[in-house]
Amino acid sequence: MHFVIMGCGRVGASLARALERAGHEVAIIDQDETAFRRLDASFEGRRVVGVGFDRDTLREAGIEDAYAFAAVSSGDNSNILAARVAREKFGIENVVARIYDPGRAEIYQRLGIPTVATVKWTSDQVLRRLLPQGHVPEFTDPSGRVVIAEMPVNPEWVGRRITDLETVVGGRVAFITRLGEGVIPSHDTVHQDGDLVHFALDRTRLAEAERILDAAPPAN
Repeated sequence: MHFVIMGCGRVGASLARALERAGHEVAIIDQDETAFRRLDASFEGRRVVGVGFDRDTLREAGIEDAYAFAAVSSGDNSNILAARVAREKFGIENVVARIYDPGRAEIYQRLGIPTVATVKWTSDQVLRRLLPQGHVPEFTDPSGRVVIAEMPVNPEWVGRRITDLETVVGGRVAFITRLGEGVIPSHDTVHQDGDLVHFALDRTRLAEAERILDAAPPAN
């Protein structure tokens, strides 16, 4: 798969290396050409000099063929603008933006853009939002059998109870991230637009669970 990253700071360079090691194609954008020195000499991806929210720059980076886009520069406004351009103008569904001001998280979540605040930042958190969910479990028990993984849910599940998701998947929802805050669901909790759902289930059920949740819910 092809990934585009805006910002070649420590986090952007770390993401680029991790994705390339995993066998993916990567293009990384930065206004400062010297920033690419943070990449290993063996890095084979594209280095694009330019503004990350400029459409021509994004096209040069291969945004039209990208599976996902990460905006991890040092500016909140630039990151959100670039993420919105990638999603709204180029139709990239998997985007994530780094922010320095956690107080803005609710606004960004309502725009449908997953964000990670600097105080919580690790490159693993970004990878979980870029890669097909379940490929990077958030927790695995010592036996390796039980995992907790954030999984994408088809928008048509909005308005359904969390227990409905649990029933079709055959697992439990450990918690939900809603507007940047963790929520432990109750029996009456309803899935809302923008919710990130974290399932606890048997590792062997990951692929099937992803397939089920990627589809619309069954008719009542």
